Amino acid sequence: MAKLTIDQALQQAVNAHKVGQLQEAHRLYAAILKVQPKHPDANHNTGLLTVGFGKIELALPFFKAALEANPSNAQFWYSHIVALIKLQRLIDAKDLLNQAKSKGIKGADFDQLEQRLNEANKALSIKPKNAEAYYNMGIVLQQQSNLKEAIEAYNKALSIKPDYAEAYNNMGNALQQQGNLEEAIKAYSKALSIKSDYTEAYYNMGIAFKSQNKLEEAVKAYSKALVIKPDYADAYTMMGNALKGQNKLEEAIKAYNQALSIKPDYADAYNNIGIVLQDQGKPEEAIKAYNQALSIKPDYAEACYNMGIVLQDQGKPEEAVEAYSKALVIKPDYAEVCYNIGNALKDQGKFDEAIKAYSKALVIKPDYAKTYNNMGIVLKEQGKPEEAVEAYKKAIAIKPDYAEAYYNMGNAFKEQDKLEEAIKAYSKALVIKPDYEAARTQKLHQQALICNWDSIAKDVNLIPELGTSEKHVPPFALLSLEDAPERHLIRSKRYAKAKYLQKALPPKARPSKKPKRIRIGYFSTDFKEHPVAYLIAKVLEQHNRDQFEIFGYSIYGSSSCIMRQRLKKSFDSFTDVQSMSDRDIALQARQDKIDIAVDLNGYTQYARTGIFAYRAAPIQISYLGYPGSMGAEFIDYIVADQHLIPAENQKHFSEKQIYLPNTYMPTDDSRELSQKPMNRSDIGLPDDAFVFCCFNNNYKISPNEFDIWMRLLNKVENSVLWLRHSNQFSHINMRNEAQTRNVDPSRLVFADKIPMDEHLARQRLADLFVDTFAFNAHTTAAEALWAGLPVVTKVGLGFAARVAGSLLNEIGLPELITQNEKDYEALILELATNPTKLRKIKEKLATNRLTHPLFNTELYTKHLENGYQQAYQNYFDGHLPQTIIVPK
Repeated sequence: MAKLTIDQALQQAVNAHKVGQLQEAHRLYAAILKVQPKHPDANHNTGLLTVGFGKIELALPFFKAALEANPSNAQFWYSHIVALIKLQRLIDAKDLLNQAKSKGIKGADFDQLEQRLNEANKALSIKPKNAEAYYNMGIVLQQQSNLKEAIEAYNKALSIKPDYAEAYNNMGNALQQQGNLEEAIKAYSKALSIKSDYTEAYYNMGIAFKSQNKLEEAVKAYSKALVIKPDYADAYTMMGNALKGQNKLEEAIKAYNQALSIKPDYADAYNNIGIVLQDQGKPEEAIKAYNQALSIKPDYAEACYNMGIVLQDQGKPEEAVEAYSKALVIKPDYAEVCYNIGNALKDQGKFDEAIKAYSKALVIKPDYAKTYNNMGIVLKEQGKPEEAVEAYKKAIAIKPDYAEAYYNMGNAFKEQDKLEEAIKAYSKALVIKPDYEAARTQKLHQQALICNWDSIAKDVNLIPELGTSEKHVPPFALLSLEDAPERHLIRSKRYAKAKYLQKALPPKARPSKKPKRIRIGYFSTDFKEHPVAYLIAKVLEQHNRDQFEIFGYSIYGSSSCIMRQRLKKSFDSFTDVQSMSDRDIALQARQDKIDIAVDLNGYTQYARTGIFAYRAAPIQISYLGYPGSMGAEFIDYIVADQHLIPAENQKHFSEKQIYLPNTYMPTDDSRELSQKPMNRSDIGLPDDAFVFCCFNNNYKISPNEFDIWMRLLNKVENSVLWLRHSNQFSHINMRNEAQTRNVDPSRLVFADKIPMDEHLARQRLADLFVDTFAFNAHTTAAEALWAGLPVVTKVGLGFAARVAGSLLNEIGLPELITQNEKDYEALILELATNPTKLRKIKEKLATNRLTHPLFNTELYTKHLENGYQQAYQNYFDGHLPQTIIVPK
């Protein structure tokens, strides 16, 4: 319709309006608004017509639209204010009149409006003498949120007119607004006893029942409303909500579709269908429903928000942020949107931006406990545990029963080595939520770190259940607490499925020609003074540069230590990517044309597993950092050996194995031992004692090993146990445990931390290294053997429980591998009491360390490279990952 045509239509509508042809006027105004929805005169005049039809409430949106289009028109203000007075919404009318005055709108009519408002207010203060007056007073008071006075007014109306159904219905609404749901339902019931076909009373009763979570009763109430009024679209929508609450999802969708058959432009119904489809695990269909809602109502912030949730659940955080941002444009004070934007940014590793989003949410909603909690998670990931704890405290101050915040606080305390505080925080989480498996898992791990075995014993029967049913737990924390590879895999699978929802980047086409050099990318948090770095440093240096190009990606922490400088030089390209998101790191790896991505972390501290979920490279390998399966579809291989993962144990791994011919563990055969003179008395050891040694982390020690060690101390005269210095609590606890086993606590000696070359050298002062069971010595065993210290181990079932055996096989000392606790104890006792036999073992070790494969870094590197080449050839040939066996 051209502009002239609109003017003509408006003139015709006004003329029809003047002569009383109201339906014709209404038709013409509607035609204008269809073309120009914001046309001020058409909106205003439609409002006047609607008032004339006795539907004053319905006129208000038209008056509002007219004012928004032309706020300088005094008549538009006047008409809107008069309508509010007629509805007895006197406070709203007064506010609007004040707005008009503030904008300089004047006229005699406005003086009359003020007088009219004053008279209406006075009328409210005079006691009415009939039921209708009290009823109307109740409506006004209810609109003013004076619920108590409104209920009194309705009661007065009912005292005059006991069969006043409308008064009972409105009283029910006021009672429901107060939260007094039982009384509200009684009021609706009374209304229905008077007027059995009272649709609104049934509808309102349904809302009250739903608020009580009495969903069956709510559905019945909505059904009765629909029997009376079959075209009641709102009742179908509310029934759908109640059915959804009962998890009757198909029936809920039918109800929403019924609403849409009555009212095809019902945006709320489409939005609710989207929510149900999301619950049904149909994300693409849910997104279509939200798009339909938005096509009807483009400014539907909730539909944008819900679409963002679906996208985030699909592992599409970037698209989720886009949807959330649209919701925020529509509704800038939408705190939940800011919170979810923060979550999506957190999932991408964009921590600074996430903090900004959470801060915005807290400006809007200062008591938003979840936001403080998630802000704490991000601060911890940024390496700011103290600030994280403060954020968790704020969350708990708002919500004292916030179990998740206590759990996360425990994680932050753990980062600070405040182990007792961590245990207390996890314990508080469990008081609130006794089935909180992740909190129980972390509490057990911290109790293992301080060797509080009595506390562990109270929960030991629960360990097999943790993380193996519906819930996920940090898999690493339970590796030392049970040797059960089948459950280790289940935990890893559940953890991966819950934590890494990212949609992988589109796959790259396989090359038509093999590259001259395969590009290997090593990703680690530990390119510093760390056991993994000591193990792999020389392998990186030995890589054949004619066949391989080596990239290093440092994903956490920075350091200027000597080891980091050495590692940086060992790569052809070294990039510190810790400030980048997981997705951006994966994109960087793709830009670098990485063929094989090697994860040196697995599920260890500060890991960035999300990088691999995005598919940083066509081939992805778990190596060295995590002693078990990651249970993730996006990890193709794990580097192993056939002692570590025998054929019968392959079923406990989601990855295919790259079997190296000797041991899976790399070593550096150029590591130097300090030549600094050392004697036992310098480091607190008795000069003439037999020294049992175990430098494993304390969490690996259980009462099973400790019982054996204490029996050995009692049997081997003048012997001591030399342990790693860890934390004061573990020292106290182990010394107390020794005393209860009739061993003088002073026979436990704790080794302080010293420079690595000196640590290696001092191990020559010990006589025998005694291993732990569920989680063997790994790097510590390799270091002991390199120093010439024999290691006695017991082979277990899982990866972590078989590493020391793998090392002993490859240094030619299989006689130090035992199969059970009895043989383990007997062998250690024999070596401790038979100096000749122990001397021969040491002599054999001294010879073998330089002649056997364990400490042949060059040979090891060639084997590893062969594994990489086979994995690449398999990919190049178009095959799925398959077991790889590297020949000797």
